[in-house]
Amino acid sequence: MSEDRSSNGQKSWLDKLTQAFTHEPRNRQELLELLREAHQNKLLDSEALSIVEGAIQVADLQVRDIMVPRSQMISIKSTQTPKEFLPAVIEAAHSRYPVVGESLDDVMGVLLAKDLLPLILQGDAQTFNIRDLLRPATFVPESKRLNVLLKEFRANRNHMAIVIDEYGGVAGLVTIEDVLEQIVGDIEDEHDVEEDSYIKPLPSGDFLIKALTPIDSFNEFFDSEFSDEEYDTVGGLVMSAFGHLPKRNEVTEIGEFRFRVLNADSRRIHLLRLSPLAQ
Repeated sequence: MSEDRSSNGQKSWLDKLTQAFTHEPRNRQELLELLREAHQNKLLDSEALSIVEGAIQVADLQVRDIMVPRSQMISIKSTQTPKEFLPAVIEAAHSRYPVVGESLDDVMGVLLAKDLLPLILQGDAQTFNIRDLLRPATFVPESKRLNVLLKEFRANRNHMAIVIDEYGGVAGLVTIEDVLEQIVGDIEDEHDVEEDSYIKPLPSGDFLIKALTPIDSFNEFFDSEFSDEEYDTVGGLVMSAFGHLPKRNEVTEIGEFRFRVLNADSRRIHLLRLSPLAQ
């Protein structure tokens, strides 16, 4: 009998959400209201609600709403040598760059940063020809819906597209990350924190924390008193709290702080998101 009660008490949030839809929503607004009611009734947590809302609302957005505008594009001129364009590539730390001819409207292709790695081994920049490394550029109109663009990105395995205006000129660019961020929120990585700092405040009141942040620097910033006798860095402290090498999105609480893993690999944690706990 107790097993039956336990089984019934362990229904997934999806089962509960299905039960909540006793009346089929007639439009998107009613669906959103049902989802928010499910959240208020604790059938959906805040993160799940945010993702579902983002997935629904992304169909209302067009490429022009999220694109990187022309004035902010980082491009490489086809006539530049590696010595001339590599500083900009290193500073921007992007994975893809449009390569242009005489103007930004003359997009010749896309250069993947990883395709530059052979330069390290060859060591002969004199024979370098950027045209040999170019991948075909994908062009999309400003008016394309984001849900359609995401489907095309997945089908064609493209990660970036050049946005063109009604006259055929380049209006900007858009990446698959830009689209996904409309659904799941900002995708942070270690490059989002300035190179000469360890901690970055966010508008929400949370903080991005590099795992290599020294514990004494963390204590000074947050007026905390974590010991640095066993571990030198915040990453070591957090890994100890988990008791294992955590994966992305795992969460632990230490003292007055909640830590969420944003970036980690098979060897160590790279980036954390810290949320102060309400006192």
